[in-house]
Amino acid sequence: MKIAVIGAGIIGVTTAYELGLDGHAVTVFERRGAAAEESSFANAGVLAPGYVTPWAAPGMPMKVLGQLFHRHASIKLALPLRMTDLAWIWRWYRACRLDVYLANRSHMQKLAFYSRARLASITTKLRLEYDRSDGYLVLLRTARDVKLAQPSLQVLRDAGVAYQQLDSDQARKIEPALNPDTPFQGAVLCPDDGVGNCRQFALMLKNEAQRLGVVFRFRIVVQALARSQQPDKGIDVVMGAGTPVQHFDAVVLCAGLDSAQLLRPLGIRLAMTAVHGYSVSATIREPLNAPRSAVMDEHFKVAITRLGQRVRVAGSAELGGAASQRRPASLQTLYKVLHDWFPGAASHVAGVQEWKGARPMFPDRPPMVGGSGIHGLWFNLGHGSSGWAMACGSARALADQILGHATEIDMRGFDPQATTDQLS
Repeated sequence: MKIAVIGAGIIGVTTAYELGLDGHAVTVFERRGAAAEESSFANAGVLAPGYVTPWAAPGMPMKVLGQLFHRHASIKLALPLRMTDLAWIWRWYRACRLDVYLANRSHMQKLAFYSRARLASITTKLRLEYDRSDGYLVLLRTARDVKLAQPSLQVLRDAGVAYQQLDSDQARKIEPALNPDTPFQGAVLCPDDGVGNCRQFALMLKNEAQRLGVVFRFRIVVQALARSQQPDKGIDVVMGAGTPVQHFDAVVLCAGLDSAQLLRPLGIRLAMTAVHGYSVSATIREPLNAPRSAVMDEHFKVAITRLGQRVRVAGSAELGGAASQRRPASLQTLYKVLHDWFPGAASHVAGVQEWKGARPMFPDRPPMVGGSGIHGLWFNLGHGSSGWAMACGSARALADQILGHATEIDMRGFDPQATTDQLS
């Protein structure tokens, strides 16, 4: 089949690779000048399937309200809030029910575990060398943090995740560079989890996809999608003036928030908005003072990861505001947490990279991976903050669906047609 993939983030690149592997003629359209330059650019890189859970959960509305005026809140609302943001919040609030949460969590974790296995298989098969390390240590600062972590431990047990509960002395043996002046009550170690550089992997896999014949067209803005004038004959891709319309047997949307704009003329409305995250990356000044792998400060919901010769600290979930405007308080929280745990690990003199990225997220469901209901139009979008954790599995499952093959895991929870609002 002749297939177009719209978007070259981690979701689009993995999708293009899997489709190329199946022998399709694939063209990827990306508005940026290279792959993985937006949401996939500087995320934390944590790969911990047992901690992949929905935002819509019982108790979350009160938690958000309780943090609104905290200086170092992990969840923030920023002005201006658009009508689409308010509508998203209302749908999210209604989805914070136990039955919805349990169903969505089960679907998301199942895909995340499958994705981790697929990532490992691709890495081994292609002998990809990117910054990665094993082990995920969740630090619990206070007795209250220990208490609040108990439901998460039950989730790990239910999912069959290997973990160890540690006291502070045991945790310091795992991460000996932890600041001795920062007290904490204990930790949870997930030895099978870890961290990987999402953007490095995406760029390497893009090269492998090109070897399979996949064509990447950068700095191309897709302006519209249209049903072919011939019934059941695919999708037309419309670009700028003077550029001929291109016809494809199938189109896979992996364009994040831009997907919603492309779909409106086709009569499909997606309840998706951007939840922004922040990160700071810096060169390691002294390796002995840096983390060995991935550390999560559970109190502030901030991850500190070792990516080769750099350390990255990432966190915050910000809804609303201007995409181009960075909130100083969010960045200050990241610097604070890094200093609390690993003072002196990073060089702040030069080469510090501060980043804010949009994470397209649905309010009440897992990502959409499958057919749209329009012949030839497929979705692989809405992964939120778990795009890296679910990318390889989502791509393989979608490629199997396009082939008409049975997927290796049950994908019914990801069916786009289950909750897509069709407009008249």
